[in-house]
Amino acid sequence: MLGKIITINKNSTIVKLNPEVLSKASDLINVHVVFEDPNKKVLGEVDSILEDTIKISFLGELTEDNFIGGVLKKPSMDADVRLINPEELKILTGPTSKCLSLGVSPLYDEVQLTVDLDDMFSNHSAIFGNTGSGKTYGICRIIQNIFPNSQIIPYKANIFIFDSYGEYMNAFKDLNKNSPYYNFKVITTSGKKEYEKLNIPVCLLDLEDVLNLLEATSFSQISMVETALTYVKMFAREDQEAIEFKNHILAKAVLNIMYTSQTSTRIRDQIFEILNETSTNEMNLNAEVPGIGFTRSFRNCFDIDSEGRFAEHKIISDYIKQFIDEDRKWNFEATGVTYSLHDLEVALNFTLYSERYLLNEAMYDSAMSLKVKLHDLASRQYRNFFSSDSYITLDEYIRRIQIKDNKKCQIVNFNLEDVDDRFARTIVKIFGRMFMKFTRALEDRASFPIHMILEEAHRYVIDGDDKKLFGYNIFERIAKEGRKYGLLLTLITQRPTDINENVISQCANFLIFKINHPADLEYIAKSVPNMSEDIIEKQKTLQSGTCVAFGRIFKIPMIVKMEKADPPPTSSNCDIFGNWMVKLKQEQQPVQTPEPVQTPEPVQTVEQQ
Repeated sequence: MLGKIITINKNSTIVKLNPEVLSKASDLINVHVVFEDPNKKVLGEVDSILEDTIKISFLGELTEDNFIGGVLKKPSMDADVRLINPEELKILTGPTSKCLSLGVSPLYDEVQLTVDLDDMFSNHSAIFGNTGSGKTYGICRIIQNIFPNSQIIPYKANIFIFDSYGEYMNAFKDLNKNSPYYNFKVITTSGKKEYEKLNIPVCLLDLEDVLNLLEATSFSQISMVETALTYVKMFAREDQEAIEFKNHILAKAVLNIMYTSQTSTRIRDQIFEILNETSTNEMNLNAEVPGIGFTRSFRNCFDIDSEGRFAEHKIISDYIKQFIDEDRKWNFEATGVTYSLHDLEVALNFTLYSERYLLNEAMYDSAMSLKVKLHDLASRQYRNFFSSDSYITLDEYIRRIQIKDNKKCQIVNFNLEDVDDRFARTIVKIFGRMFMKFTRALEDRASFPIHMILEEAHRYVIDGDDKKLFGYNIFERIAKEGRKYGLLLTLITQRPTDINENVISQCANFLIFKINHPADLEYIAKSVPNMSEDIIEKQKTLQSGTCVAFGRIFKIPMIVKMEKADPPPTSSNCDIFGNWMVKLKQEQQPVQTPEPVQTPEPVQTVEQQ
């Protein structure tokens, strides 16, 4: 027995320790205690020690095989106060079937702490902690524990890790050693690494994806890009209607420019710019334009006379108008077609000219911003990440990125270390939207669960302008709706204050490693459901690799010592000693003269350890 109850407060009690327990009182902090009455058992946890008394907070009631959170009726003053026994501890330390090892308890002789696989992975999770607190090691160990050497294997797992700094590749490179059915794949943005390069079909990009790529900031830009996406799908077709529509839209664009108040030279330059970028057999600069008794090339029709006007203005106008059909209802349905970023750039130019955006002073800046950014995207390094070779469905693409050497990969690591934060955020949003669209379309709901693990989640899961422009944030939508479709998030971050608080509020499981910054602690206390002062205080004294875990996975918050990942991720600190220190070579003969000796060249006198 620990002692006798001397005070019972609203949510805690004070117990005076027996003399034989006083010498070991310091070992009782965070240990669980049972108050046993004839008809009930109340579970508590030791919070503090003062001289010969301890303060114990009430957590809930213990039954024969379960724990019920909350205490309706406090223990009696005569209740026996004792430490939790091994049988009662099993109720708290997790199940024995359909379970996953999370780590060990440093408070109870390294007893194994397990979690139900469904409780852990059918809910959104968040992992917080300072740099060096063990977050990456912890999640690597958890994932490694998912793939045992056994007869029952998670062959159909679909884990997608978005890795900011290439830390996870070493941890999972030997995944198939436990089973030949396990496979790991890396998709990278780096040109230096010998892995599969990131490649997203342009035809799978939604309106929101393109707007994010072009850093859209105004509502007017939405209609511009939406029209461009409609046009590019029509242009990608090769049927007669597509050709006639292209002639129609080209003729409208040229005609609109011709009737502006600009100088003839400026009008001609704009028309030539359009026709240099795209053309048809009928609408191009070399097309033969019939006149009265002669024909001229379309280019020559724009010769300017001495009065500064087009000499063949009427001929041009008559020729163009024959291709315009305003009454026709065009069929914009285009399935099974593919197109490139350059094709999209051409379609955007069509849109900007045909809808006269570039001629509208109020919209000119927004239109030019899209035009310049799309041209930059289509002509620079990032264009290599967007393919247009052949059409592919979303279902085929998601399944294809999981294949390596004709084998299914349970873990796919997206290494985004060589791109800036803005582009990396857009890439993660694109995949988030793809996964959401894919899982929602499944006939058998949640039959293909997908787990998105976001390392350095504060780079991606932020508020941004999405909600203002589109009416929603993709990560908020996944957090609120993804669970029922089988799309789950795991957020790993050292800066929880930068993460969208609506996403954090939807997480059901938390692993809190050591955090020091007061702003982060305040934010967690405000944003995390059921976050108590006790949990905040516990994490302040944690060692590296140890966390406070709570949520669906445990009945009460538990201190978990994570097992070391084997092999480990490449996230340890720099080896300063090994990189700084060199060993001097010993001279063959000692120096006899007392005179100063010139220092030899370093390359001849030192060798690397």
